[in-house]
Amino acid sequence: MAIFIDSSDLSQIKTAMTSGWVTGVTTNPLILAQSDLKAGEVLKSLKSLSSGPIFYQLMSTRFEEMIEEAHQAHQLLEKQLVVKLPPHDLGFRVCAELSTRMSCCPTAIYSPAQALIAREAGAQYIAVYVNRASRLLGDGLELTRELSNVLAGSHTELLAASLKSPREAVQAFTAGAKHLTLPYDTLTAMSKHELSHDAIQQFQNEGVGL
Repeated sequence: MAIFIDSSDLSQIKTAMTSGWVTGVTTNPLILAQSDLKAGEVLKSLKSLSSGPIFYQLMSTRFEEMIEEAHQAHQLLEKQLVVKLPPHDLGFRVCAELSTRMSCCPTAIYSPAQALIAREAGAQYIAVYVNRASRLLGDGLELTRELSNVLAGSHTELLAASLKSPREAVQAFTAGAKHLTLPYDTLTAMSKHELSHDAIQQFQNEGVGL
């Protein structure tokens, strides 16, 4: 199991990497567009901040160009790269081509059928948008369970994204997600609870130690 930060904010990522329990970084084109830096510069910075997987989503829309873009990203990130791909015929074709040489993650998976194709195309991960699926389909956690069942016994692992609260993150994990990626606010909220805070304050105020 791994927890990732979903961000291109270098300050947030640097803080997250000092936690000791955040494994790597996921990005997408919208997240990268929020940075003042060019995408390539962001990826170089991420490599300097994290030794774990770094997810980069291809923007090209033709087979040869997608392969070339993936190799360009691989030159920047080397073995840390996970190539995110759109879940359509072309994306799955690229996945099948690349998956023997680099990790691939078809993203925005909304059906068990797509998950089955990704599995057969050799994907290391698939990404499900849990909160968005709940808003658009009615039950993102049920979709997570269905995708988990499809991937059972394979080498393809389920990454839950679009998680808006610690509760939703835990629910996605118990529904079968192998990995979680969280925006910074959700990530930092994971370790906090007001009752824990109150208990620790009492220890500090009334207790003794060495």
